[in-house]
Amino acid sequence: MNDQIQDIAYRLNTRSGVVIDARPAVPGDEAALETFFDKVSDEDRRFRFLTAHRHVGHEQLKPMVEVDHFRSETFLAFDDANKELVATGMLACDNDLDTAEVAISVRADYKGKGVAWAVLGLLAEEAKKRGVREVISIEDRDNHEAIALERERGFVPRACEGDAHLVILAKTLR
Repeated sequence: MNDQIQDIAYRLNTRSGVVIDARPAVPGDEAALETFFDKVSDEDRRFRFLTAHRHVGHEQLKPMVEVDHFRSETFLAFDDANKELVATGMLACDNDLDTAEVAISVRADYKGKGVAWAVLGLLAEEAKKRGVREVISIEDRDNHEAIALERERGFVPRACEGDAHLVILAKTLR
């Protein structure tokens, strides 16, 4: 995967000391993302896509790599030490740039190392640069880790109308 790192845009330091290099995804990253999602736990894949997927394929990956790099962006995060893809974060803004949804996935063996914390910070900063007013994350109520992390980052929970099993966490940026 070393040849997948190109044009690193950000260097992120995690709370545990792992250094992450992040860059926007491009269509040629689809195969790397497919392999990456095979290393994400079954539960985390379910939380990420809000449905069970044993394997994430083209239909789920296409919107992650075919982005406009402004209203929608997917960042790939690589461990600087071994150059392996360890996380991905997606930012999807509405047309008015009023609200942006974020979604993060972290490889199972990198959970608990502060990678999601760092990627969430990057997504919030990118939304702010675009002039977004509010960043939201839609979480399964059982995803206690993500909810706690987002609350630590200043996100406030609110009900998700029409689905009592989901919760929206929101952070005002401006």
